[in-house]
Amino acid sequence: MKPEIIIAVDVPTAAEITPLLNKLPDQLTWFKVGLELFSAEGPAVLSPFFLRQKHIFLDLKLHDIPRTVANAVTAAAKLGVNLMTVHAIGGRAMLKAAAEAAAAFGPTRPRLVAVTTLTSLNQDDFTDLGIQRTVAEQALALTDLALSCGIDGVVTSVHEAPLLRRKFGNTPILVTPGIRPSGSDIGDQKRVATPALAVEAGSTYLVIGRPIVEAADPRAATLSIQAEVDKAYRGEKRG
Repeated sequence: MKPEIIIAVDVPTAAEITPLLNKLPDQLTWFKVGLELFSAEGPAVLSPFFLRQKHIFLDLKLHDIPRTVANAVTAAAKLGVNLMTVHAIGGRAMLKAAAEAAAAFGPTRPRLVAVTTLTSLNQDDFTDLGIQRTVAEQALALTDLALSCGIDGVVTSVHEAPLLRRKFGNTPILVTPGIRPSGSDIGDQKRVATPALAVEAGSTYLVIGRPIVEAADPRAATLSIQAEVDKAYRGEKRG
């Protein structure tokens, strides 16, 4: 299955959503609403996407006691979101509670993906946090935990994705943020990769924000990145 692009709509207000959507190709179906925008505008911020029949990836990275997370998943499922995040580090009881809350909605349930390690962190940050595993070891361990609890997949760096595919096969959803076209600014991300590398690594969804949202021509930027994804999926060599 060819990986899909998720546009990270990291804008500060809802007023900027529709103008952005008008600048993007109609065939795009996935959009990410994150903590900043959702906190600023609340659930109503999802309406412009629903009006255009788009899929919503609600990226709030839930991390709290099991009951609170389960209730948050239930609330998001009632809104109609399609994919959402929890933190794997929240532990087994929290992950199971989240999975059970989502499963209660049957075929229309949101898929859940667990964040293993933020792409803004690297090994030096692990040392500061007292984590003795390597980034790769942490990704493996937390993916194993999440999948065993009924979570559908994980959010992980492209650099750990091949390892996870070899270990867990093709079924888990792998969402890879930190995607940057060659030569673009990496911003505050420390572990980034090109769209072609993400495809080759086995990503299910490529989350791309600033290279598209802040582009002079978002439509052209999207089509260029989509072409790179298509080329990599066909197995052509990177130029």
